Parts: sequence; structure tokens; C-alpha cells
Amino acid sequence: MTGIDRRSLFRAGGVVAAAASIGPAKIAAVTAAADEVDQAGAPALTTRNPLVEQRADPFITRVAGMYYLTGSVPEYDRVVVRGSSTVDGLAAARERTVWRRPASGPMAGFIWAPELHRIGDRWFVYFAAGDSDDPFRIRTYVLESANEDPRAEGWLPPKRIVTAWDTFTLDATTFEHRGTRYLLWAQNEPGIATNSNLYLAAMASPLELATAPVRLSVPTAAWETQGFRVNEGPAVLIRNGRVFVTFSASATDARYAMGLLTADENADLLDARSWTKSPNPIFTTNAATSQFGPGHNCFTVAEDGTDVLVYHARDYRDITGDPLFDPNRHTRVQRLYWNEDGTPSFGIPVGRGGPISRLSPMDTPQLVLRHFEFRLRFEGNVRELADSQFRFVPGHLGPGTVSLQSVNFPDRYLRVIEDAVPRIDPFEDTDAYGRATSFRREPGLADRTAVSLRVPTAPRTYLAHDGNGRLVATLLGSTRTDRVRATFRLG
Repeated sequence: MTGIDRRSLFRAGGVVAAAASIGPAKIAAVTAAADEVDQAGAPALTTRNPLVEQRADPFITRVAGMYYLTGSVPEYDRVVVRGSSTVDGLAAARERTVWRRPASGPMAGFIWAPELHRIGDRWFVYFAAGDSDDPFRIRTYVLESANEDPRAEGWLPPKRIVTAWDTFTLDATTFEHRGTRYLLWAQNEPGIATNSNLYLAAMASPLELATAPVRLSVPTAAWETQGFRVNEGPAVLIRNGRVFVTFSASATDARYAMGLLTADENADLLDARSWTKSPNPIFTTNAATSQFGPGHNCFTVAEDGTDVLVYHARDYRDITGDPLFDPNRHTRVQRLYWNEDGTPSFGIPVGRGGPISRLSPMDTPQLVLRHFEFRLRFEGNVRELADSQFRFVPGHLGPGTVSLQSVNFPDRYLRVIEDAVPRIDPFEDTDAYGRATSFRREPGLADRTAVSLRVPTAPRTYLAHDGNGRLVATLLGSTRTDRVRATFRLG
């Protein structure tokens, strides 16, 4: 491939359309407009973030081609379900109330963290409820329905799950592994000075335990004991020969964070020694993306079968009063990636905006474009996931162009500079910056299901992989090799 015609690329040939309207204060608006960008070669998970506002403790399940979402409502007074044939469709789907708390007595207090599960030919909702005279006397209950559609009426009256102690109990989830169904939940155990620990038991039925509880995790680390000593909100994902359990810890403000337990899939899950807790949190507040207190997650799969992390978070740090009664914990979704060793790669809560992409050159698809110290290269096995994630947003050169926004540094965009390694640089309200950060997004030159990025100020000039791990802007040659190096798959 020949070198770039620098005079064509960098001369003052383009202008920033409406440059005065895209100053630093407008960066958030540009991000929010990302869904308007041409999505040729887009990844399968093309959902918005947040997905649903004011739905905390979200749970999404996929059954028979339908996605169903439930979660805590700000009033803590009912169980709701919405459904759609796509993840993104849940955002606008009609929501049905399938059960409402009674006016008094048991279950007339706070209603928390419903989870919807299809077990056999029936639906079950596991939820936590307090009493009218003591809304924090939280216990776990189960709703049951024989209907095909969980949004339909006809749910049976709730039944309580009886555990070993009559104490604060919440956030129950259920899963099946190797022919055994389990219940996994959070509870306050007498004699242990914590708010809640995590417990596991085998089930005799969807409504009853068959074994005594096994204590899997107690909050002891500093990141688990901020404000309160809490382990709660467990979620299960079985992949790559292991059983992974995520959980949430600490107070429900910006200190809320997620941890990880791991067991071999062949191990005795009811032996506490089978489980290993990661020493550090795996998903935390990120001020740069304005995402605070991410947690109480679950997992689902996108339409193409890729794994999806579902969680809630706020868009701000400061809260007036008890954070439990701040209504703005929104349901969010983002793709879950996997490291080469088979462990999950969570990255960071990506914040508001459209789809997230990783760019892999077609000639070496095991590599991804990443930044380190703001310089761009193609590398493999990138464990700092957010360094390799970008958003396509409306381009700084105006209609018909796109810019690539860094996910973990959202004030920075991919910039091609003469005689320099391409970088992600802070936004500048100048024509020169607009020319250096804007591209035409086209169907892939070597594969139309992928994407190519053309420099609009220089004919036949594209971003490409030079074959040595470097990203370059170069005049396109006539060979297939040239076209392959200028084609990128999005993941």
C-alpha cells in the first residue's frame, strides 16, 4: 500500500459543519445522537442505554424467542412484566402489573427485586416483601402461573420460601445445573455481624428447599463493607467449564459494586470450598462515563446468542436522603466479553448512548483496536476491555460522517494526525480537529457485512491495518490484500 497523500488529507479542504454547536458542553448530546448513525456492519446488540428508566434490580429472561423484563419499581409496591421479541424492544414495550401488594399485613411493605423464571411448563416470580407494620421485615415469596405468557392474569397467591432462619432474606435466584435445581439468595444469619451473606441450597421443588443452606460468601473486604456489610443480588452464568456467580456489595449509592465467585462446573456446588471469591470488585462506579453504583445484575443473551450483562446504575453521584428511595436506578445492558482464559470480561459501565463496538482488522481478526496512553494499536487478548471499545457518533464534519468516540474517555475521539501515530484526543472546536476525526462509514470493502472507514477529505484514502499492529490512513491500492486491510469487523 502506498503512503498517504498528506496534502490531500490535511490541507484546509473541509469545514466543521455547525462547529459552534458542538462545543464541549454538547458532547453528551452527540453521544445521545449515536443511534442516528448509519449502522452498516453494526453488532447484533443494537440497544440503547439506559434501556428502561427507573427499573432497579433488573431481570431479563429469554423464552421461546421472547424477552421478558421485570424489576423493582420506585414505589416498591408491585410486580411488573414487559415483553418483546428483541432486547431493544423492551424499552418501549407495554408493561403489565401481574401482582400488587395487599393493603395490610404480610407482604404489604416494600416489594423488592422480582425475578421471572420459566421452570417446566410454569412461570415463577421470586421476590422479596416486607410487612405493613415493618416494611423492612423482608422475606422471600414466590408467585406461580400456568399461563404461556407471564404478562397474563391468573397468578396464584404468593407462597413463602422457608429457609433455615426467620431473618431478613432477599434477592433469591434459581438455576439448574447437572440435573439439580438450586436456590441462591442473600440473608442475615444470626450470629454473624453482617447485613446479608450469600447462601445456596438444592431445591425439592420451585417452592421448597431440599437441603440446608451453604454459606458461599460473607462481606469482609473493604469494598464489600462501605456503608453496610452486604453481599446480595447474586446472578449465575455457566460458561467455559465454570459456574460464575456475580453479586453486589456495600451501600446502594455510588459505593455499590459487583464481585465474582467461581467454581468448577464439576465441583460439588454445595461445598463452600468449591468456590473462590475474586479479591477485587469486577464492576464499579465510573465517573468518566457518569455511571454510579452499578450492580444487582443478571445475564441474558442477545438475538445472535452473545452474552449480555444486565444491571442498574445511576447517572449521578450525589443523592439526597436514603439512596433506596432515589428512583433513578435505570436498567442498562451491554455486551459481556470473555478473556482468552475463559473468564468474563466486564469492562466498565459504558454510560448513555448507542451501541458499543470493537474493531478487528479482517486480515488478523484475533486483534482489536485499542488505546494505551491514548495511542492506538491493534493488539490481542486485551484485558482492559474499555480501552478497545468505541461508539460511532455523528461526525464532526457534519451529515454523512461519523466519529469514533472512546467509551472510557468520552471526551476523546479517534484522530488521524500528520506524521504521528493515530490517537484518541480531547474534543477541540476547530476545523482541523473536525477533519482529523471524521470519516465516511461504508460497507466493508472486502466483506459488506463488515465496515470500512474512508477519510472524506482525501479521495480513496481509508483507515487500515498496516500488518504490523499499526492503524494508518492510506491511499487504497487495487489488490484484495489492500481491501482486506481496510475492512474491519465489529464485535
